[in-house]
Amino acid sequence: MPEKPIIVYFKSTKQANEALVRMRSEFEVTDASIDRIDGYPGKGADPDNPITGHIPSLSALALGGDFNRDAGILAATSVDASGLSSGGPDNRVSGVDIILSATVHEENGEQAMRIAQECGAL
Repeated sequence: MPEKPIIVYFKSTKQANEALVRMRSEFEVTDASIDRIDGYPGKGADPDNPITGHIPSLSALALGGDFNRDAGILAATSVDASGLSSGGPDNRVSGVDIILSATVHEENGEQAMRIAQECGAL
């Protein structure tokens, strides 16, 4: 049976999860994943104690990326790393950075897109 890929973007994981739960309750979803995307590779540093923990660079700590020395220096020049800009209300990063990727049977493709849009997808 032919399949249809669905790739949609959301502002929160809550919206993406709601869309996926609704899709799964109405038809078969053969494969799905919800991920956060950004411009930096890796998951970055997650020290237990930032004062004594291993922190490879400001970029790793502030941006959550895995950088070599040169890329870390360049990424640290970003206003997101410097703390000199706010990301919106409550100093959170604003924007659409959650991606829902799903594979459904072709006949359910339009319905999957409708559900995603009802849940806040772009």
